[in-house]
Amino acid sequence: MQKKLLAYSEDFLEYLLDVRGYSETSIVTYEIALRQMMEVSHFYEEDGLTVLDITPFRFKIVKNHKKTIVKKLSAVRSFVKYLEDQCTMSLKLIGDESIKVPHSLPKPIEEKYINEVLNKANLEEKLLVSMLYGLGLRISELSLLKLADIKEGWVQIHGKGNKVRELPLLEELQKLIVVYVKEKGPKTYLFEKGNAPMNSAQLRYILTKLFKEAGLKVTPHQLRHSFATHLLNNGARIADVSELLGHDTMATTQVYTKLGSVKKMQEYMKAHPLAKS
Repeated sequence: MQKKLLAYSEDFLEYLLDVRGYSETSIVTYEIALRQMMEVSHFYEEDGLTVLDITPFRFKIVKNHKKTIVKKLSAVRSFVKYLEDQCTMSLKLIGDESIKVPHSLPKPIEEKYINEVLNKANLEEKLLVSMLYGLGLRISELSLLKLADIKEGWVQIHGKGNKVRELPLLEELQKLIVVYVKEKGPKTYLFEKGNAPMNSAQLRYILTKLFKEAGLKVTPHQLRHSFATHLLNNGARIADVSELLGHDTMATTQVYTKLGSVKKMQEYMKAHPLAKS
């Protein structure tokens, strides 16, 4: 089957050059990707279908630049589509999941750095960080959080689109809130200045200043991102994390699991004896 696919790949490259008008440079790129894929991938028959498992290929290219990985996977998918459309071959492709990381998605903060900052923070700063990291809140949600929304170990969050979600309060966070309310005496909102709630900009300033003093450039959304990433890395179900974050669909939360998969694959490539041979 591998020899057959190799022959088809040559036809595919000619098709790209003669029919689709691809440049010579693109053809070379496709040829390299397909050759690498065929050298290590698994081919077998299952339920009358030819299965192409490119998981080993994914391991092989994991250290490549992200754009290079995307190009190589695109070449493989185009080849499979060619086989299905032009050669009427029934082919099942395994291991081609895309890993797309939005440019706007901030990197999670390591737990040790968050703990270091918490140990040096004053009461207000400590509660601010703990609410964002401990509950995965958006800064706008925290700004408008009322004392009346915190009760009996739960906090009610009014999120985007007037959607309300209930979040469980960690025991340590409950104790921290009690101490803060007793000492600061807020009347309506958890974080107040005068008779009004502290706005997002004011809370963000406190947070960024705190982390800057520790030599770190951190945004409120990074703490929300860290909340999700650390939960998933420690075995939390994606459905539960999605609900805690207030996402409309699990597809939005999926990016965190894919980032975790990349990290796991990279660690595997570093650690496994066969990967070093």
